[in-house]
Amino acid sequence: MSEQGLEARHVIAIGSGKGGVGKSTVSLNLALALAQEGASVGLLDADFYGPNIPVMVGLTRTQEAQKWSFWRHPGAGGLGMDPIERFGVKIMSVGFLLGERQQVFSWGPLVGQIGYQMLHHVRWGRLDYLIIDLPPGAAEVQQELLRSLSLSGTVVVVGPQDVAHLDAKKIIEMLKKLEIRVLGGVENMSRVRCPCCGEQFEVFPHVRTDRSIWSLGVPLLGSVPLGPAVAHEANRGKPIVVSQPDSAEARAFRKIATSVVRRLHSTEDGESSPS
Repeated sequence: MSEQGLEARHVIAIGSGKGGVGKSTVSLNLALALAQEGASVGLLDADFYGPNIPVMVGLTRTQEAQKWSFWRHPGAGGLGMDPIERFGVKIMSVGFLLGERQQVFSWGPLVGQIGYQMLHHVRWGRLDYLIIDLPPGAAEVQQELLRSLSLSGTVVVVGPQDVAHLDAKKIIEMLKKLEIRVLGGVENMSRVRCPCCGEQFEVFPHVRTDRSIWSLGVPLLGSVPLGPAVAHEANRGKPIVVSQPDSAEARAFRKIATSVVRRLHSTEDGESSPS
């Protein structure tokens, strides 16, 4: 799909019903996993509540202010901006435009307008995949932002908690009303492996199938184990797929990337959205 400055074969939004489930971690490592397979990938951090992607790749607003390349956008009445490339992925983030303590705007129509500009007034170049990290939730802000996008599909991230699945059902219902395809769901922090014996066990209480998003017909794209290295490496600006490519977590993200690509190329009418 192409519109103005954007030329992307597939635009995929990553959402969640609530914060704290690792949506940005999934967005970033999914983008990196796709890039490692040779694809041209962009990552738009549109989480206006908590734009954490810059920190997770070792970037700050001060650093990027010195590197930005601006260009005159034809017909836009202003300037466009080039993304920053990191680990082979082109990145643009709300976090590049705000101070770390600066409060973000939350009026729906304004968010939709800014989201559109970050999508179409950034010189992404020709992309195979553009991954968009959405704000968590299913309120006016998220709806306005989604309406400003032309999506190939969405991925919903949940944690292994009842409340995470409950809130995720709300965003799935919102996506259904907006007629946006749900490619599937990712369960993050699913299990932890004991460093002594290697046995895997669940940290959180088991979510009953009838309480989960899987009961809505959402395909499970993959599960990512809970591992301290994911958070530690992100704090160092080194995502797990890059820093520890042979880890269980990195392998899980690569499997999810494969599942997403497979779903994108699925043509079965019954898989277009959960029922």
